[in-house]
Amino acid sequence: MPLKDYFALLELEASASQAEIKKAYRRLALQLHPDKAGLDPWSAARFAEVKEAYEVLTDPTKREYYLQQRWYQQSQGRKKMQEIINPASMIGACLELERHVARLDHFRLDRQGLLAYMLSLFSDDNIQKLLAFNDPECSRSIVRSGLHCLKPLEPSQASELVKQLDKLATGNPALQQEIRDSLQEVHRYSRREKWNLLLVTVLTLLICMLLYLLGR
Repeated sequence: MPLKDYFALLELEASASQAEIKKAYRRLALQLHPDKAGLDPWSAARFAEVKEAYEVLTDPTKREYYLQQRWYQQSQGRKKMQEIINPASMIGACLELERHVARLDHFRLDRQGLLAYMLSLFSDDNIQKLLAFNDPECSRSIVRSGLHCLKPLEPSQASELVKQLDKLATGNPALQQEIRDSLQEVHRYSRREKWNLLLVTVLTLLICMLLYLLGR
């Protein structure tokens, strides 16, 4: 299902600042609010959409999730427009994906959405088309680019992607070893994150307990 374009609903560019979003919402709300527009059904529906857009774009968590989904959808649209998959176009798509992943907030990350996009990029059909070019150097670049995007994923999700990357590395034992090493690093990173979370939780409980005892 296509996403609503919240920026367009507020008559803004996607680069709009929080101040511009609030200003646009106030302007449109004055025009469309039932107190001004009366019982006009079009204005009521438009006001509801404008209000929804404002609530999403001014909430950091909702905005981050929305922007991720918007990027995935736009990327899929561009991908569908490409009639030919070749090493050059694939490297370009992978580099764009790397840039996107580098900007993500891992605490507000839609991992399932990211995985779905990456699996569509490294689909069996695309891999077969790339292997037909018989260009090991380009395949190596594409695989390494994919590996750079593994870190935000859960280990089970990274394993799904690694299976696809391994197909592209067929006949290259050294590259297949890089893939296995990268997957192991994802597992180590995940364990560290869990231990860090546990440590923070324990320290928070100890501080709360200490404050409670001092306050008695």
